[in-house]
Amino acid sequence: MALFIHDAAQAIGVSPATLKRWFRSAKVRDVARDRNGYRVFEPEDITRLRAYANQRFEPSAPPPLSRPAADRAMTTMR
Repeated sequence: MALFIHDAAQAIGVSPATLKRWFRSAKVRDVARDRNGYRVFEPEDITRLRAYANQRFEPSAPPPLSRPAADRAMTTMR
C-alpha cells in the first residue's frame, strides 16, 4: 500500500519537511510521483528511508563534561 508524504514521514519518524529536504539536497534518492505530482512511498521506500534515518540519528554517547562543569556538578550533588 502506497503512502503520501505525511504518513510516510510518520512511519519513518521524521517530519515531512525533513523528507523534502533530504530529497532536495539529494541525500537520498527521490520516490515516484503520482499523476498529480505527489510523492508516493512504497514499502521499499519506507524501509530504505527508515534505514537512512536510523543511520543519521543513531544515538551516541553524550559529550564529556569539561572539568569545571564536572566539578560544579559534583559539588551541587553533595
